Amino acid sequence: MTDAQKTAADTTLRATGDSPPDPRPAPVPLLEPREGIPPVTATDEALAEVVAVFAAGTGPVAVDAERASGYRYGQRAYLVQLRREGAGSVLVDPVGCPDLSALGEAIGDAEWVLHAATQDLPCLRDIGMVPTRLFDTELAGRLAGFARVGLGAMVENVLGFALEKGHSAVDWSTRPLPEPWLRYAALDVELLVDLRDALEEELTQQGKLEWARQEFAAIAAAPPPPPRKDPWRRTSGMHKVRRRRQMAVVRELWTARDQVAQRRDVSPGKVLGDAAIVEAALSLPPNSHALAGLPGFGHRMGRRQLEQWQAAVDRARALPESELPQPGQPLNGPPPPRAWADKDPAAAARLSAARAAVTALAEELNLPQENLITPDTVRRLCWEPPVEPTRETVAEVLSGHGARPWQIEQVAPILTEALLTDAG
Repeated sequence: MTDAQKTAADTTLRATGDSPPDPRPAPVPLLEPREGIPPVTATDEALAEVVAVFAAGTGPVAVDAERASGYRYGQRAYLVQLRREGAGSVLVDPVGCPDLSALGEAIGDAEWVLHAATQDLPCLRDIGMVPTRLFDTELAGRLAGFARVGLGAMVENVLGFALEKGHSAVDWSTRPLPEPWLRYAALDVELLVDLRDALEEELTQQGKLEWARQEFAAIAAAPPPPPRKDPWRRTSGMHKVRRRRQMAVVRELWTARDQVAQRRDVSPGKVLGDAAIVEAALSLPPNSHALAGLPGFGHRMGRRQLEQWQAAVDRARALPESELPQPGQPLNGPPPPRAWADKDPAAAARLSAARAAVTALAEELNLPQENLITPDTVRRLCWEPPVEPTRETVAEVLSGHGARPWQIEQVAPILTEALLTDAG
C-alpha cells in the first residue's frame, strides 16, 4: 500500500475523539492501481518471465480468476490475476497460455489469498494451478461476523477504499479485453493481501483464527466434486413438472440443449431457456407447429431448431413406461424435514431442538449458522443418532460427516443435549 493509501485507510479507521459527528458520510477514495494496468501475458515467452518473477517474490500470493458465466459453456477461466510482494501484479490469458502448471508450481508452497475460493479453485485446477495453503477472505469475513462479505464491501469496510464496479458479469471470453475491464481485474488483487492481514488480526482478536485455518485447510484438501447426478432435475421451474412423461421431456430437451451448447461453446441458457423446456414438458406438443406456439419457441427460432427440439419431445413421448424417470431424486440421506413429523416424530423433535440450539450458539459466536455446522450434518445426525448419545459418540458422527475439530468442539455439547429430546 502506498503512503497515501495508508494515510487514507488510517484516517478511515481512526476514531475522531470528541469532535461532533459530521452528518455527511465521508467520501471513500477510489482505489487506483499502484503500478498501472499490467500488460496481458498471452505467450509462452511472457509466461516464463512471469513464472521467474513470482518464484522470486515473497509472501502470500493474491489470486483471482474471471470466467464467462452466462456466455460460454462450462466454467473455464478466461483471465487469471496474481499479485505478490516483489513481483507486482500480472494478468494472464489462459486462452493464449492454457497450461499454467509452471506458475502454479512456482508459487505452490506460498499461501494463496483468494476471495470465495471455492468459486475459483475448479477453473484454476483445470489450468494446472492448485494451492497447498490458502486464505479465503470471504470465508474469513463470515467467521469474523461481517454482514456483507463481497470483495468490494470488505475492501471498503476494512481498508477504506472503493473498488470499481460494473464489470463482474461481462463476457470475459471477449478478445481483446477492453482496458476498463483489465483495470477492474487488476484491482481485484490490488489489496487482497492487505485485506488478508487485516482479517487475520480481527480473527485473532476474536479467538477465531484457528477456526479459520481449519476451514482453509479443508478447502485446500478437498477433492474435485463428483459430477452431479441427473443434472436435468435442477432445471428452473421443475417443481411444476409432476408426471413422469413430462419429466422425460425435460430430460430429453435438457440433454439435447447441453449437447448443442457444448458444441457451440455457449451458455445453455442462450441455446434454450429453462422456462421453454418446462413449457414443452407441460404441454407435450404433438408436432413442431404446436411447439412453435409455446413461450420460448417463438418466431425467431428457425424450422431446423424447432424440429430439433420436437425430436427430443418425440423421443420422450415414445419411451416405454419402464424407461420413464422416477419422481424426485434418489435420496442420499434423510427425507425432507417437512416429512419428519409423520415419519418419525421423535426425530422431528430432535431436529427442532438441534436447530434452535445451533441458531442460539451462532448468534452468540457472531457467525452464520451454516459456518458453525452445515444444516445437512445436523439433519443426518438427528435422523440417525448414535445409540448412546454422548459428546464422544456425537463428535464421532460429526467428524464422519466432515465437521472440523473447532466445529465439533463448539456444537457437540448442544447437539448431544438436543438428541435427548423426545417427542413428548
